Amino acid sequence: MKIGVYPGSFDPLTNGHIDILKRSLQVFDKVIVLIAHNPKKQSHFTIQQRLEMIKQSLKEYPNVEVDFTSGLTIGYAKKVHATHLIRGLRAVMDFEYEFQLAAANAFVDNEIDMIFFMSRSDTSFISSSNVMELLENGIDVKKLVPKPVYEFITNNKK
Repeated sequence: MKIGVYPGSFDPLTNGHIDILKRSLQVFDKVIVLIAHNPKKQSHFTIQQRLEMIKQSLKEYPNVEVDFTSGLTIGYAKKVHATHLIRGLRAVMDFEYEFQLAAANAFVDNEIDMIFFMSRSDTSFISSSNVMELLENGIDVKKLVPKPVYEFITNNKK
């Protein structure tokens, strides 16, 4: 079984994330969406809230699991026997960060590779932070996130 781990903060999950996930399911038998704790980021939602939003949004995909880690994603991937980490690229700016991350991961464990999916043009501007900024400024983000996420974030505004 070919397993891929799709790590991210998913704060919140967006339709851009869903697009990458759907495309990765054409390559992998199983994908684990992994909420990775990033101490450099200020989260809008708790890990538990994100887990619930993601599970509700992905319940129609039987070969997708949702989990979280506070450690290195490469360590998690090794533990679950994944062959690849899945990443999305939106712009050139993402490439530099992802290139460095891939090199660091290879240093830790060169048996787990990274696979990159380019964002489609209609989702390339969507990021979790953009969604939250638009929402906080009164813009309807219904078309940018899955329905369970939309319902949660609009009912739980700060």
